[in-house]
Amino acid sequence: MRRSLIADASVTFLFHGIIVVSLYLLFVGHNQPGGGFVGGLVAGSALALKFVVGGAASVRSAVRVPPWVILGAGLVVASVTALVPVLLGHAVLDHAAFEWKLPLLGKVKATTALPFDIGVYLVVVGLSLTALEAFGDDAESQEAEA
Repeated sequence: MRRSLIADASVTFLFHGIIVVSLYLLFVGHNQPGGGFVGGLVAGSALALKFVVGGAASVRSAVRVPPWVILGAGLVVASVTALVPVLLGHAVLDHAAFEWKLPLLGKVKATTALPFDIGVYLVVVGLSLTALEAFGDDAESQEAEA
């Protein structure tokens, strides 16, 4: 299969920027539109672009952790975040808010919804990687047979 130099250069240029946007959406999601699901979808789209241009090997080189590990870690983080309030006598997924005044950043707010969003982000990215891995293995096996 012949690769396009323009597509390679474009994806190389855009990939890291898209990942930064996905992380931005992850971290502002509890106060503004976004969150773990939307951020994970944006990161998954960046990985899909990498897959379209370079195949499964390109995605594997960008993310060296196996997809099922990312997916499992996200499930554990989201589940623990949901159940810790129950152990403390509160409702499931109950959250608290914290506020700090930092020297360079000013007033910074954080809620316990952030770890849950991080878990959801990891689940969505893990599912995206699993799907790309499945497509890549099928295409590579057909290419090897031919």
